[in-house]
Amino acid sequence: MAHHPASTNDRTANDQTDSHAANTRAAHRVTLIGAGIDFVVGMLKLVAGLMVGSAALVADGIHSFSDILTDIFVIGATHFGRQAPDSDHPYGHGRIETLATLWLGSILIFVAGAIAWASLERLFSGTPVLAPGPWAIGIAIVALLAKEWIYRYTMKVAKEVGSKLLEANAWHSRSDALSTVVVLVGLFGAQFGAGWLDGAAAVVVAIMVGKIGGSLLWEASQELIDTALPVADQQRMQETAAQVPGVLDVHDLRTRTVGGQILVDLHLVVHPRVTVSEAHEVGNEVCRQLHQSFPSLSDVTFHIDPEDDQHAPPQHPLHALPLREEVETELAEAWSGLAAWESRLTLDLHYLDQRIDVSLFVPPMSFEFDLDEAADSLRQHADGLPWMGRLRIWQGPGKA
Repeated sequence: MAHHPASTNDRTANDQTDSHAANTRAAHRVTLIGAGIDFVVGMLKLVAGLMVGSAALVADGIHSFSDILTDIFVIGATHFGRQAPDSDHPYGHGRIETLATLWLGSILIFVAGAIAWASLERLFSGTPVLAPGPWAIGIAIVALLAKEWIYRYTMKVAKEVGSKLLEANAWHSRSDALSTVVVLVGLFGAQFGAGWLDGAAAVVVAIMVGKIGGSLLWEASQELIDTALPVADQQRMQETAAQVPGVLDVHDLRTRTVGGQILVDLHLVVHPRVTVSEAHEVGNEVCRQLHQSFPSLSDVTFHIDPEDDQHAPPQHPLHALPLREEVETELAEAWSGLAAWESRLTLDLHYLDQRIDVSLFVPPMSFEFDLDEAADSLRQHADGLPWMGRLRIWQGPGKA
């Protein structure tokens, strides 16, 4: 089993680090801009609401100020969530962003409930709403345009850096814009004597905000329980790996996401008699190809298989095949005194089909009788070894 992080060499590692830092800076920048807009918009709403006596506008201003706290939280979460892996968190800190997304989704649902409750209360109580005048309506329109702009800007950056947390914060901004729509409808209604429109529109918006919060909670929950990528993406990964020269088959491919980054485990079937280093390099090439095809892929763990064992029954612990030290001991007992064994240069073992194939390398002209006769003699003496598979004798230098 080989663990292969996103970087395949020093240059790639540096590029990955630079890209990671750039994404974090972009996330911080858009969040700080959003916080500045929230402060200005909140002040405008609050002042205008107090001047014209609009409780809805004052409440909406307080809502905008609460967004500043959320922005500060997002900055902290993106900072710590995008830190490099360490000894305590070998897979990185991406779950911090996932947890923060859950938190923001919960806030959206809470905001939706608060809007709906207050609006229904006003709707059924018949609380009169005074005519606000064009000044307050103008402030609400400016606030609406500002929040819609920061929503689109934040969502654009969230897609570029692959941050679900930023995406959640964008929707939080959209919820503020929607609440401003409610206020605006209420202001227009009050201006023309139909104050009940404020409560009716607020209930509709509350449902929309609650749906957004529920979607964020669902997506973050799926990430927390390691839900796999869509089938189409998994199929494309499998095809990418299978096209690498030396790969005979790909199976047991597993995927999950952490903080917007993809992690992959897979088994690669290679020719059973290639060297360990060659098989490992085949796996490295699979990782390189996957990283090129999937920019969000941060980690690949591959397992080299000498045969396709995906449908093989699991081995019972009591029937595990012996390792080299035990094999050599049992062969020494069975083949003691046989010329082919005593003159051997090297011994290769291949674990295939629940047995062990043995390749014996002997020096040229090291004994007088025929190689076939020597092989027959070895097979007869090893007949009692239950793990013995194919036996081959090679005359030559063998391996250095």
